[in-house]
Amino acid sequence: MTTRVLHLFEGFFAGGARILHTDVVRGLHSDRERHSVLSIAATARREGTVQRMTADPRYRALRAAGVDVRSLGRRAEGAPPAPEAFTADELELAAEIFAEADVVVSLKEQPLGLLLALHDRGLLPRVPVAVALHRSDPEHAGPALGWLRRAAAERLVTTTIACAESTADAYAAAGVRAASEAVIANGIDIRLFSPVSRSRRARLRIALGLPEDLPVIVYAARFDEMKDPELFVTAAARHASRNDAHYVLCGAGMDAANPALTRLLVDAGLRDDPRVHTWGIRDDMPDVYRVADIVALTSAYGEASPLCLREGAACGATPVTTDVGDAAREVRGFGAVTPRDPEAIAGTWERVLRHRTWMRRAALAARPRLDRARMLAEYRAVIDALTERLDLAA
Repeated sequence: MTTRVLHLFEGFFAGGARILHTDVVRGLHSDRERHSVLSIAATARREGTVQRMTADPRYRALRAAGVDVRSLGRRAEGAPPAPEAFTADELELAAEIFAEADVVVSLKEQPLGLLLALHDRGLLPRVPVAVALHRSDPEHAGPALGWLRRAAAERLVTTTIACAESTADAYAAAGVRAASEAVIANGIDIRLFSPVSRSRRARLRIALGLPEDLPVIVYAARFDEMKDPELFVTAAARHASRNDAHYVLCGAGMDAANPALTRLLVDAGLRDDPRVHTWGIRDDMPDVYRVADIVALTSAYGEASPLCLREGAACGATPVTTDVGDAAREVRGFGAVTPRDPEAIAGTWERVLRHRTWMRRAALAARPRLDRARMLAEYRAVIDALTERLDLAA
């Protein structure tokens, strides 16, 4: 028997959770399990950018893997749609798609407005639902946290899958009680995120407009207060005043089109510094990490298991992070943890660069523990358990 698994997305836009979950879907899609995606939105406006589903690398990767992707055609702006916001036509289409599934997995709690809308109008098929949770600050999820609490209390959601211990603890403290709970730590495709030779690295740097022989610090994050780009820019200014490193900022909103980023750079005295590179959204992140000496994270809250730290380390960069979510635990032995202070961050970057050779070796030695194989096996086990539970109930 082939298990049919439907994944609910709020939309397709740049971000670690969508990257991670896309990897899960692609990794599990097979003759044994047929996976598909229903995206509530076809277009998303995020961090000052308009991101269309069909142009998104995650969408293209899923389609290339033979995964069916459908959408309700909405536009995602700000808060996710509440249960009462869905039209009769949207719910009719969603009910037809749900009826084709043996298991439903929601990427985060934001799509649960659709689940509740189907339930409230008597259109929700009898199907087990899991929710994959990817943050350590559920109070910032807005009304979606309430939807998750209600869906779990009414047993519409049967399982939660937290990507980190900090995530599981935070949602439990927020009153989310599902019938079963799992913690599945993130993993990455280490075949994709892999180091290159010294000569290949030099050629990549030249192609990207970076110097061959100077330190490069990469900040891969969307422009959002959770990520605290101001702290990174301030730390970069302190570091640049006494070092010759280059600083690469990439992610949604990390480009010259964002006036808020421009103001930060002006205030820090870095607006016209040729060592600062604002690249925005990139589709070549493995190469970006390959040219990096450090991958930096300065988040203030919300992180659980940040992908950038794993991806950078797998390519040979040293992760330097603030103590947020499970980040400190995950970089133990091959990264560095710093207080949320610009001078302390700049000093940590300096120490890492002084010991760059052996820290690179430590990052590369950690590659096996970063791999996605364990993550995929644990997701498959959760899906199997949900299917067995449905069979027993029948």
